[in-house]
Amino acid sequence: MKLHIHYNDTLENLQRSFNTEFPFLKLEFFTRPHDKGKPTEKQFLVNSKRTVDSCNPELKETTVSIPTAMTVQELEKLFQDDLGLYVQVFRKSGKVWLETTATDNWSLFKQNEEGQELSVHGSGLSEELPDYHEQP
Repeated sequence: MKLHIHYNDTLENLQRSFNTEFPFLKLEFFTRPHDKGKPTEKQFLVNSKRTVDSCNPELKETTVSIPTAMTVQELEKLFQDDLGLYVQVFRKSGKVWLETTATDNWSLFKQNEEGQELSVHGSGLSEELPDYHEQP
């Protein structure tokens, strides 16, 4: 997928574009990066109504390529290094969203498939993850 980013886009708009390509995944934005294999504390979650330039005033307009084979770790690094934005990927599991810290080495395609399996059939990989819940 190609994600077009403009300085006055809301984070919510970026989330929606990403979720269109990966319906069982979502991006959440934070004010700081997370340690490898660990979740970011909820207190650092950024309101999705904020604009891109309020998170990184130097980012004006760009397009990033996000192939389905890209891992979560690579995506999070791309956002941090190239866009100056801190993201974490969450995967749908039934009616809740779980942070993917234990499976950051999986491709976005595999994460999305697992999310579909967990949401449709209620089975799949079980992970020890933080309590991030949001109703769809």
